[in-house]
Amino acid sequence: MNLEHFRLQFITHYTEKYSYIDSARIALEGGCRWIQLRMKDADESLLEETALIVQNMCKEYGATFIIDDNVHLCKKIKADGVHLGKNDMPVDEARNILGSDFIIGATVNTFEDILLLCQRTTDFVPVPNSHTRTRSQHPHPFPNLVPNYFGCGPFRFTSTKKNLAPILGIEGYKNIINKMKENNINIPLVAIGGITKDDIPELINVGVDGIAMSGSILRAGTGAGTETGTGAGTGTGDAVREVNNVLFTIDNCRDVSITPIKINNM
Repeated sequence: MNLEHFRLQFITHYTEKYSYIDSARIALEGGCRWIQLRMKDADESLLEETALIVQNMCKEYGATFIIDDNVHLCKKIKADGVHLGKNDMPVDEARNILGSDFIIGATVNTFEDILLLCQRTTDFVPVPNSHTRTRSQHPHPFPNLVPNYFGCGPFRFTSTKKNLAPILGIEGYKNIINKMKENNINIPLVAIGGITKDDIPELINVGVDGIAMSGSILRAGTGAGTETGTGAGTGTGDAVREVNNVLFTIDNCRDVSITPIKINNM
């Protein structure tokens, strides 16, 4: 799994102004290299049609392409991976279907969720390595019966997610990450849910491995401070620039030297 791609995940979103495909294109043009196609309640034929278009776009940009929920479509079109919610197919069942070559992400809201997913494999054995947290290994034919990453949230209220779990805030992430360290769990964790660019420094500082964003990027230019705002940005260029600004902020917080992408006026 390319952790440089992982640092910013874009979750596709539909607005009055942008289609799911438009939103993915905006993220890619801004420099994001991890796209998750989320189309809740879409019929199977429309989902597959859209997935193939977005997948080809991701290939053009060298980006990682993840499908939300749908394990069988992921395997059928050979997407890079699937993200599973708490009420979706269990991770170990998905792994047995997909094998070891696909990325599997899992939604968590508490440390107890993380521990439960890690303990689904028997004889969970922590082993030391060079990272702050410690990876797990298991002598199963598919050693990654645990997820490749956790999507953890929500950070704050977000209108892009139904049936929202309790809000975590900074203290919630700090508590979860500290418990992961104490239990030698070194599975990357991405923060999600109502996150804006201004939240990034504090989230990176507490130790999250990546940031997931959606609506706040598409609303760039409206003056809406959080994902509770409505309406689209004043132009596609605003949203594209916002993606690049977000990446610059993430890398600046991680002390990574980068050159911002030049965005032409649109």
